[in-house]
Amino acid sequence: MKTINRRPVQLSALAIATIILAACQPFSGLTFPKSDQAQVLPALQNQTGAVLPSLPPAAQQTNLASLFEQVNPGVVSIQTLTDQGGGLGSGFVYDLEGHIITNYHVVDGATSLEVDFPSGVKVEGRVIAKDPDSDIAVIEVKVAKEELVPLALGDSDQLKVGQPVVAIGNPFGLTSTMTTGIVSALGRTMESMRQSPGGNFFTASGLIQTDAAINPGNSGGPLLDTLGQVIGINRAIQTNQTVIDNEPGNIGIGFAIPINIVRRVVPSLITDGKFDYPYLGLSSLDNLSLRVLQALGVEKSDGAYVTSVITGGPAEKAGLIAGSETTSIQGLNKGGDWIIAVDGQPVKDFNEFLSYLVMNKRPGEIVTVTIIRNGEKLDLQVTLDKRP
Repeated sequence: MKTINRRPVQLSALAIATIILAACQPFSGLTFPKSDQAQVLPALQNQTGAVLPSLPPAAQQTNLASLFEQVNPGVVSIQTLTDQGGGLGSGFVYDLEGHIITNYHVVDGATSLEVDFPSGVKVEGRVIAKDPDSDIAVIEVKVAKEELVPLALGDSDQLKVGQPVVAIGNPFGLTSTMTTGIVSALGRTMESMRQSPGGNFFTASGLIQTDAAINPGNSGGPLLDTLGQVIGINRAIQTNQTVIDNEPGNIGIGFAIPINIVRRVVPSLITDGKFDYPYLGLSSLDNLSLRVLQALGVEKSDGAYVTSVITGGPAEKAGLIAGSETTSIQGLNKGGDWIIAVDGQPVKDFNEFLSYLVMNKRPGEIVTVTIIRNGEKLDLQVTLDKRP
């Protein structure tokens, strides 16, 4: 499904907050930090007046220590070399065939890369597949079997807000760093790394928000539950401050790709080198304000309001329409369809609609989209295409 021409996602009320990918590769005009270990360590040593947090109960300390010992051998640090410089990231062992999972933005543009294992073994890695839609990449390494400790994959559909989570990675080049937190929210959206024909970017949906400390260099590393199962891939942070040498730092708002995306996408990346996402050819709005709802003439925002439909796309062929009547808000038209369900499953917003298609449908399949148009409920059959 295509989600071009969407307005920028507002993920926080912090007016000066900036979303950065948690590694260091530049993309789409965003502000990206660099990770320089030589500068980081002295800065940390010079910090004063730090307040230590209260320690968790002894049993919890033991459980977390055991989890780290169990999982850390399967978490790797990644160093990349590009035409513009070097970068740091993280990753984890996917299988015994030597496949490492990381973020697309960690390896994008890399001319060479190094994969470092906690044992001290360092090997060259080769990118065999990249998926800018989900920001996932697969690296292949040639290494002794005993170095490969595949991590167990959990089920991100079962996550609950408030559930404890653990992140392990390579922030600022500090290898094998473990942080803890909770699932702060579910179902967040963010721009993907794939640019649409219209010039904007497709949408990545279903992201996990966490307050586990994630910093530059954590990108691509695992977010885990307390059983040691990977439930997400750390991708980005939102920040409004700098902590070391003017580098953006963690303020408790991080985002991770749900692991069920990995379950769906990675097998195709390994066998085919790509994954084709379903494409509908329409755009919608997120987080509709009271002013927008009033302009549209509705009281609540159940469903996804169609703001534009791509000419010749699946949505247009199926008969979906966007708003065409001007409102008091410039650029916002009323009279468009409200999508309230897909294949009989209610959707409360565009994110739920998009997540359902990505996780359950393939290009060429037919979906039933239920809409409200002028107060009337209609079912439309849409034949999905693949993202251009």
